[in-house]
Amino acid sequence: MPYFDAASAVPLHPVARQALLASLDEGWADPARLYREGRRARMLLDASREAAAEVVGCRADELVFTSSGTRAVHAGVAGALAGRRRVGRHLIVSAVEHSSVLHSAEAHQADGGTVTEVPVNRGGRVDASAYAAALREDTALACLQTANHEVGTAQPVAEVAGACRAAGVPLLVDAAQSLAWGPVEGDWSLLAASAHKWGGPSGVGLLAVRKGVRFAAQGPVDERESGRAAGFENIPAIVAAAASLRAVRAEAAQEAVRLRELTERIRAAVPRLVPDAEVVGDGERRLPHIVTFSCLYVDGEALLHALDRAGFSVSSGSSCTSSTLTPSHVLKAMGVLSEGNVRVSLPPGTREEDVERFLQVLPEAVAGVRERLGAPTPAAAAVAGDELVVDALGKRCPIPVIELAKVIGTVPVGGTVRVLSDDEAARLDIPAWCEMRGQEYAGEEPAEKGTAYLVRRVT
Repeated sequence: MPYFDAASAVPLHPVARQALLASLDEGWADPARLYREGRRARMLLDASREAAAEVVGCRADELVFTSSGTRAVHAGVAGALAGRRRVGRHLIVSAVEHSSVLHSAEAHQADGGTVTEVPVNRGGRVDASAYAAALREDTALACLQTANHEVGTAQPVAEVAGACRAAGVPLLVDAAQSLAWGPVEGDWSLLAASAHKWGGPSGVGLLAVRKGVRFAAQGPVDERESGRAAGFENIPAIVAAAASLRAVRAEAAQEAVRLRELTERIRAAVPRLVPDAEVVGDGERRLPHIVTFSCLYVDGEALLHALDRAGFSVSSGSSCTSSTLTPSHVLKAMGVLSEGNVRVSLPPGTREEDVERFLQVLPEAVAGVRERLGAPTPAAAAVAGDELVVDALGKRCPIPVIELAKVIGTVPVGGTVRVLSDDEAARLDIPAWCEMRGQEYAGEEPAEKGTAYLVRRVT
């Protein structure tokens, strides 16, 4: 069964498996002890730190191992903010950061700090000048991912790092998605990453803090990992993480070319094979293995199940896969369609024939979901003057958009359709539908129940 969700987790690399098994017998002791077993464990830990630091591009004494990439982000953000508290309590993040960064920002704001969220363009990329403009005298820290987890768009880290450095503000980069593919460019100050993103074992994260960055670890600390990651080190997992990171980086250049060709094939084929589908994310400045697209009139969760039954493991940032039924914050920030969203992220070694079979299966899977969703009786429509009112209250994505599409042709050019919906996803999906279909989105108004979305027929 082809596994196409490498952006979530990459299968364990053979080198990681070998290193893990070998170090289980050698790295079990406490590396802080001076007896023979402890010294042996310390040697493994130190060697792993040096190997990982070489790949990251920092000094070994600047890097610590944490229990996860999320923990690395939380510790990095909290420590940097606390270390620069005298400067101020202003934090800058992008609108499409990983949830771990945004959760840290929420905690900072709840504690009395201020947060500026830098917007992105329709491709999911920030403007470096917008980061520079957001810098203030009281800015303590800025955060920026190297590449987006949902759509693969690469960010201008080097330019943002230069602006931050000129202002004397440290920049924390989330390099989880990109570290396996190459070094992080620019004069960054802190870096976080996670081993399961490159084929290492889960439960190992990296946090690098450059010398000279003011940093005050938060919470109870101990003598381990420079006081920045309390607790007994999982040395076998750390050894496997460092060994696999070196291995995948050595293979990265050649594999990136091959996977980029496969994702380019998907990007080109999806709009041709699937009507009313939109490929999202920057087409050029992106990671080689991720391609994301959204399909009109499709329930994302239903589509994932259909593809799973066909033998393909993919993921989604669709509003319909969220327990809160709210759109993906990334797709929302980009202003693109959220319904029927599919993220294909190819692990190293993906076969060309598996990608071709995916493209054969996808149109039928989408058509099947659309057919099932199109079966319900159209929403009741009432004419009020030159305006058609569609009552889609109580219906979830993508039904409000489907009902809009059914009736838009019944109003004259220049006429409007008022869609009543209480689904938060409609706030994103109806404007996105208008852009895709060449209609005019005229805004929204509060309604007695839910919200009224106004669409004017142009074509």
